[in-house]
Amino acid sequence: MNGNNEYIMQMRPWFGIEERAALDEYMSSDGFLTEFRKTHEFETLLAQFTGAKHCFAVNNGTVSLTVAALALGIKPGDEVIVPNYTMIATPNSVQILGAKPVFVDVEPSTLCMDYHKLKEAITERTKAIMLVSANGRFPSTPVEKYIDLCKQNNIAVIEDAAQGLGSVYPDGTHIGLKGCIGSISFSAPKIISTGQGGALITNDDEIANRIKKLKDFGRTSGGNDVHDDFGYNFKFTEMQAVIGIEQMKKLPWRVVRKKEIYKRYQRNLKEVPQISFFDHDFDFTSPWFIDCLVERRDELKSYLHGVGIGTRDMYPPINKQKIYRESSSLVVSNHVGQAGLWLPSMAQLSDVHIDYVSDKIKNFYGWD
Repeated sequence: MNGNNEYIMQMRPWFGIEERAALDEYMSSDGFLTEFRKTHEFETLLAQFTGAKHCFAVNNGTVSLTVAALALGIKPGDEVIVPNYTMIATPNSVQILGAKPVFVDVEPSTLCMDYHKLKEAITERTKAIMLVSANGRFPSTPVEKYIDLCKQNNIAVIEDAAQGLGSVYPDGTHIGLKGCIGSISFSAPKIISTGQGGALITNDDEIANRIKKLKDFGRTSGGNDVHDDFGYNFKFTEMQAVIGIEQMKKLPWRVVRKKEIYKRYQRNLKEVPQISFFDHDFDFTSPWFIDCLVERRDELKSYLHGVGIGTRDMYPPINKQKIYRESSSLVVSNHVGQAGLWLPSMAQLSDVHIDYVSDKIKNFYGWD
């Protein structure tokens, strides 16, 4: 344990008295709990923050990706190109529709989809790509090249911006708004959280109309039972929205603080050759987790746990997961699966916490 006998968790959500008071106020209002005015307010705040014309809250970030694929007409037998470094939800969200995820490797500097690997993977069956913002980062290859390539091949671009809220491209466009649809997640580890929850952002009116129907049984409008299209029940709740509204008020500060945390780790550990961080342009992007490559990962994790510090392995390569077992070896994502580590990353971390973690890492590698 550290000096205060406090275990420093790798991550935890941050809810305060504001969320508690807002929930109490809502529960005193005799609301129906299902999505209504508070959900619309939350969607409006997200649209304003990101600059999106349309925003739709759904029940989680995996569902949001599936809804995006449905809205773009992805069907059984279609191929969707996915980076091999991502959370399992990314490929699962199209696998459930009968589409085939096709895995390509990522850039070593950003862990975003490698443009050249993408070009090699396109076939006549490719109908979409899922461009994942890894820890808020954008690819080193300009995103416009991905968009142009996909347009040339009549391929849709879904941006998985689950880790990208608060990050923008160099031209100021919020991550998630370069492609056809962007998907955001509000699960417990994200920069803001509603426990579970997700949202879709788009500037396309036609796609927005499809999403609106897809998440509400295909109704022509709310409060009736007229269905012109197939749809499902992917609606949000007012309780989640009430929490999300309070979390949005805290988002600008958290964006700044997350950058400060990452920078402090980098400064503290810059002389330790056994640890390396990824490229992060703090002028534009805000990290979700503190990600790095380390030597002797399992030994380091065990040592840090013993001194009151939680860590977590970064995502293993998806194509080697049991459910997707493939023979191909994708070098960058495979290496991350062997050496990637997330350090304590919650916005609640003080500078004292960060320095303590850094000192213990130095101690482990003999640089104290």
